[in-house]
Amino acid sequence: MAKILFLVTEDYFFVSHRLPIAKAVQKAGFKVTVVTRVSNKRELLESYGIKVVHIDIDRSGMNPITEALTVWKITQILKKERPDILHLVSLKPVILGGLAAKILGIHRKVLAITGLGFLFVKEDRKNGIRKIVTKLLVNISKTGHVIVQNREDASLLTKAGVNSKQITLIKGSGVDINVFKFSPEPKGKVVIMLASRLLWDKGVGEFVEAARILKSKNIEARFVLVGGPDLGNPKSISEQDLKCWVSEGIIEWWGKKDDMHNILPKSNIFCLPSYYREGLPKALLEAMACGRPCVTTDAPGCRDAVRDGVNGFLVKTRDSQGLALALERLILDPELRRRMGQKGRQIAEAEFSIDNVVKQTMDVYKKLFRSN
Repeated sequence: MAKILFLVTEDYFFVSHRLPIAKAVQKAGFKVTVVTRVSNKRELLESYGIKVVHIDIDRSGMNPITEALTVWKITQILKKERPDILHLVSLKPVILGGLAAKILGIHRKVLAITGLGFLFVKEDRKNGIRKIVTKLLVNISKTGHVIVQNREDASLLTKAGVNSKQITLIKGSGVDINVFKFSPEPKGKVVIMLASRLLWDKGVGEFVEAARILKSKNIEARFVLVGGPDLGNPKSISEQDLKCWVSEGIIEWWGKKDDMHNILPKSNIFCLPSYYREGLPKALLEAMACGRPCVTTDAPGCRDAVRDGVNGFLVKTRDSQGLALALERLILDPELRRRMGQKGRQIAEAEFSIDNVVKQTMDVYKKLFRSN
């Protein structure tokens, strides 16, 4: 029986973003192994017949010795597991796993770029690291197939030297439209929700500032953060900041939730003012499927989900004033919220269904078997 091995940084990310693909792969007759940092999802994954192997990957570290040691650990796992297809998910596993695969001569691999992350947020001091990462991506991709989630990432990699025939655009990780169901918005004070890993680059600071602006204008709304700090990321919001904002009465913090299909219907508007170099944010797709108008940034990934004036609004990155104005329009216009929410649901059904993502990913696997 052929085997597919997934390398991903966190087990919870695999469960939320890749489990439907793993199930489809099993149905097609493959064994599935997941190599990841195990927190509390081992039992769930193993209940599906998935083999779980623990590894620690420092998502934000750049120590050459640490990274070289991680590459060595990955090579040892790959030697033992001997996968027929290696599926590397997100930038760090793509680089480190790709290097390990190169050492071992593994050609049948999928490089899933789920966004280029904080390294590709414009800061001059990162230029040298960015160039090294881009060169590695180009080199690693020569014997595999790259999946990107938005047009900008595809263009960047093509210009850097990746053969366009080795790139497939799959719009995000998909959303299960049977789980994330359309629901009418709740009654009472309008709830504006930002659900995400709580990073500065996700626009949390701008969200809080927009809340302050609207409260100063006596515009009634509740501003809710859903998620937790991501201590593995250098741009994480601290718990102290969160508690301070709550005590100020600016926002509500509901913490990290695993049942977003129950949480999103409690909102009237979804907001993600991200300037993180996104792939295509799954949270936006889930909010759209639930029928929520979305306010996000005119940035890669975000603008691939939200069409300005159709199912929400696009605002400039790092623009709290523009964000506040867009939210104000929706807060004061229930009919506009209703129309945009319905349109978002239609777009989610037509373009972002998990069934589409699974089919496109399976087509990539088939292509790899034909070419190797």
